[in-house]
Amino acid sequence: MNNQEYYISLDIGTSSVKVILCEMVQDSLTIIGVGNVRSQGIKKGLIVDMEATVQSIRKAVEKAERVVGATIRDVIVTIPATQATIQPSDSLLLLPEQNHEITSEDIGKVIEGAQIISIPPEKEIINFVPEQFLVDEIDEILDPRGMTGKRLEVEGFLTLTSKTMLHNMLRAVEKAGLNTLDIVLQPLGAGMMALSDDEREHGVALVDIGGGSTTVSLFYRGHLQHTFSIPIGGERITSDLAIGLSTSQDEAELIKRKYGHAFVDDASDEVYFSVPKVGSDQHQQFNQVEVADMIEARLEELFYFIQDELARLNVRDLPGGFVLTGGVVNLPGVLDLAQEVLKNRTRAAVPDYLGVREPEYTTSIGTILFAHQMAKLQGISLTVNTSPNSESGEVKSNKNTKPVKQKNTMQDEEKDDKPSAMKRLLGYFFD
Repeated sequence: MNNQEYYISLDIGTSSVKVILCEMVQDSLTIIGVGNVRSQGIKKGLIVDMEATVQSIRKAVEKAERVVGATIRDVIVTIPATQATIQPSDSLLLLPEQNHEITSEDIGKVIEGAQIISIPPEKEIINFVPEQFLVDEIDEILDPRGMTGKRLEVEGFLTLTSKTMLHNMLRAVEKAGLNTLDIVLQPLGAGMMALSDDEREHGVALVDIGGGSTTVSLFYRGHLQHTFSIPIGGERITSDLAIGLSTSQDEAELIKRKYGHAFVDDASDEVYFSVPKVGSDQHQQFNQVEVADMIEARLEELFYFIQDELARLNVRDLPGGFVLTGGVVNLPGVLDLAQEVLKNRTRAAVPDYLGVREPEYTTSIGTILFAHQMAKLQGISLTVNTSPNSESGEVKSNKNTKPVKQKNTMQDEEKDDKPSAMKRLLGYFFD
């Protein structure tokens, strides 16, 4: 029997489009192809230029195809949480007889029933996530397959998003020549990859700092409880640098990656570099402290926004602390600044797979892990039916598919009295 399965995820972000092809053997995942290109046509997770978005998707797919030597046709799509909401739901399925053995088909039926619910006309369901199953009122069952009973119930939650946003995203995927096998809300994928079982159980905030926005997801008792977005991400930091250094966006991005630091106290005033002035052939000299001043100001603002929103939600205790992921987490000093502002444990989440050991890939890998788990529970296949090295040279889906679906730190001392970081940032913009 061939236990090899292939999954392909598509993550359409504000700063990049990523395609990842994985091989799954007995729940063990191996990366066999990656396509990562700069995104065009997306702002803050939303499509603003359909054709540019389609071209970005095609470029990422083509890059992955060159690596695996196959044509990619079917993907699992990550949906941003920008306009997402969570709604509790449940369902009951009466089984044919008292000693009926529960199958994946029964689970699929009861989950389908939980999605038959009235929702606002502008919203559409992305996923239903089971929190527990009940068999003849015996609760806290995670996987009822193989059990017997007369009644099968499920309790969980629906993830909803803007119908317009979702349809535009899936339309872009279709225009790029791809078929959507499943859709996964970004926090569910990222949480699957980034968080431990204990963190999800006891309470943790997952902070995914993307290119256009930051998504904060609260997990408790093993499941996603709430998610919200803040319109600050890596591109805002790049724009700050471009203005403050009087240079282009592209040059500012290079400087951020090469010399950027998020914690002024640890930046060096001895690291100097030359910056071309926009609109002229002149260059200016800056040091790392000046760049860190601007980066710290924007990230400090972000972390204070997170703190304020958690206070508004009456979230006062997070035993699991804060787990940070996303491309911006690569900047040195991010964890130190986060712990100073948020007053809790912080750590970075980075995938531990060859070829994708960067925090920007957390959601892409997690999307595959989440989709695999849900498909396995319902007896659905989301895998491609040929090896990437097959004679046909094409990666297609199986017929039995679901239609579209550390570093730890502690805060030891109080923050020193110093001028507001945002005030310092504005000082670079105005005399």
